[in-house]
Amino acid sequence: MTADDRKQRLHRLDRIFLRTPIYFVTTCTNNRSAILATKSVHQAFIRFAEKGPGHGAWIGAYVLMADHLHVFVGLDDQKIDFPGWMKSLKNALSKGLRFDGISSPHWQKDFFDHVLRSEESYEEKWNYVRENPVRAGLVKRWHDWPFGGEIFDLEYYCE
Repeated sequence: MTADDRKQRLHRLDRIFLRTPIYFVTTCTNNRSAILATKSVHQAFIRFAEKGPGHGAWIGAYVLMADHLHVFVGLDDQKIDFPGWMKSLKNALSKGLRFDGISSPHWQKDFFDHVLRSEESYEEKWNYVRENPVRAGLVKRWHDWPFGGEIFDLEYYCE
């Protein structure tokens, strides 16, 4: 996949206004193994994210690092249970890992989640998270990292 293909594939979709909270989630690989930052895992993530609205989940911004994933997600609380959604996400990414010839176990059992309180906290967290590849010395500018982006433009819905 070239840089031009990636830019076309990762374009912003329709803006989604959520009545439910936006979660900031971090999950790590088993023993912090450096296995996630690959094209096949990234493609598995994008396929999973694009199918999300049919299951009550809208993935916003994300960064796949070698040994962990940061993702923002809005969930329809009436359709989805959060731990079940995380299990599905990890299973989907494990398919990409198996494609790369990496055997299980792939994931730590737990994950960290935090409910964002406002649009400002989403933007503030995203500004910090997107710089992970820069702080790790992998790229000079965050938008040069090929394993991050935004699937849906999440915004809070205010009545």
